[in-house]
Amino acid sequence: MSELKLPEINRVLLSGRLTRDPEQRYAADGTAVTSFGLAFHRHYRARDGSAAEHAGFVTVMTYQRLAEVCGQYLRKGGAVLVEGRLQMREWTTTHGVRGTRLEVRGDMVHFLERRPAGTPPEGGVAEAPPAKPTPHGPPDVEELF
Repeated sequence: MSELKLPEINRVLLSGRLTRDPEQRYAADGTAVTSFGLAFHRHYRARDGSAAEHAGFVTVMTYQRLAEVCGQYLRKGGAVLVEGRLQMREWTTTHGVRGTRLEVRGDMVHFLERRPAGTPPEGGVAEAPPAKPTPHGPPDVEELF
């Protein structure tokens, strides 16, 4: 019998609020990397008919110019829509303990709130301009500028 081949699809679309300010750093090769926590909620009816809510939390990683923009404009509590994919990160500590974490690699981040005119970036979240393809990096990564 032939084996059924399924297409590989790994796309994530999440909206929520930042649980902490973004942490920006630069990799050894100079690539900007920014991570932030994202809280998302699901509203539903419980078995007894009452309204219920479930909160989920995930770490979002962004790279290159998108990472720089996220690090500059996003703040704790800001609302965003993240498009990306799931990725598994693995590491080994200096003591030989292995760890893994499932996170979202953000390919596009849409800022869902505007900051008032004249307000410095610390006072709000900037509006993201239309995304355009980046001339460097993987072809599916898009930047805001």
